[in-house]
Amino acid sequence: MRKIFSFTGAKKIVFGNGSLLTLAGHLNEHHAKNPLVVIDKNLAKTGLHEKIASILVSEGIKFTVFDQVEPEPRIELADEGAALCLKNKCDSVIGIGGGSAMDVAKAIAVIATNKGAAVDYLGLNKVPKPGLPKIMIPTTAGTGSEVTFTAVFIRKNLKKKEGMNSPHLYPDLALLDPELTLSLPPEPTAHTGLDALCHAIESYTSINASPLSEMFSLEAIALIAENLRTCVHDGKNIAARERMLLGSLYAGIGLANAGVTAVHSLSYPLGGKFGVGHGLANTILLAPVMAYNLPGALEKFADVAEAMGECVEGLPLREAAYLAVDAVEALIDDCGITSSIRDFGVKEEDFPSLADVAMTVARPLENNPRKMTKEEMIAIYAQAF
Repeated sequence: MRKIFSFTGAKKIVFGNGSLLTLAGHLNEHHAKNPLVVIDKNLAKTGLHEKIASILVSEGIKFTVFDQVEPEPRIELADEGAALCLKNKCDSVIGIGGGSAMDVAKAIAVIATNKGAAVDYLGLNKVPKPGLPKIMIPTTAGTGSEVTFTAVFIRKNLKKKEGMNSPHLYPDLALLDPELTLSLPPEPTAHTGLDALCHAIESYTSINASPLSEMFSLEAIALIAENLRTCVHDGKNIAARERMLLGSLYAGIGLANAGVTAVHSLSYPLGGKFGVGHGLANTILLAPVMAYNLPGALEKFADVAEAMGECVEGLPLREAAYLAVDAVEALIDDCGITSSIRDFGVKEEDFPSLADVAMTVARPLENNPRKMTKEEMIAIYAQAF
């Protein structure tokens, strides 16, 4: 008999080509007249910034821009953005970009109403009150941050990553327009897409998965496996971009409800100490962790293999399950990802300290379908080396 489960998510999801043009109407639904627009530095230099501005100006909506977001954002950015938000008396927050921009935006929204500093709210359920209305607009098919309750930051003084996790971080609206992903170059398309695949596989195999989360996670795996190669090598293919963004959305919903597993525990210290981008770190570690986890979830990994297009009919269960690892390795290779952790200055003598930090990223390890020791973590880092 299945255990009791719950299912939560963003309050509203709007998906479709051209849906960005509905932004002003959604702001009006929240009686928002003065939003803070949070956008990363590079995106702020593109035509998208002007498009957003024209949409808001045409409806007479005043707005303030916070464009200091950087990849793998430091936690101080949330405090800086919240200070600007309060100074200009903003009544809502719009996050536009990849996971970094959306994570910063979500954090700003809750800091603005709860006061204090971002570090006060790191951990689980540390945010006491709801934040300002939050609208998230992804420009990558990757993190799924537009439908999760998490915001992740680098604490540079500690050389580690930590997350803010609270239902109050769920966006009020996730606005997904596949046309916004068309200009994403091949490399970040691959990194973010494989990050989404990681979320889908981890949430599907998590011990906290439920029938509802499994439905989203497994469909995400199929959509990503079918479309990521096309998006990387034919980025203007709007049909593939649309299905890929839908896959990323589904993976985010699965992640928000079932959680991730050991890939994320192992990847966090790579980002915190060596600056490895989140999507790439997960990509490098995904296949080795899957291979390790196989004995703990053979049937589920066989499902993953089938969802990725592998023929599993008639095969012994373990053989069918291992095809999932083969399929992931083939997809990574076809997307042109050849990096190892060695490329970022990691040395073999770093493995024990990386494992020590990974052991402190407890929630994903608790979700993992197979228990993992420090020694086993060191062995996985060695495989990724």
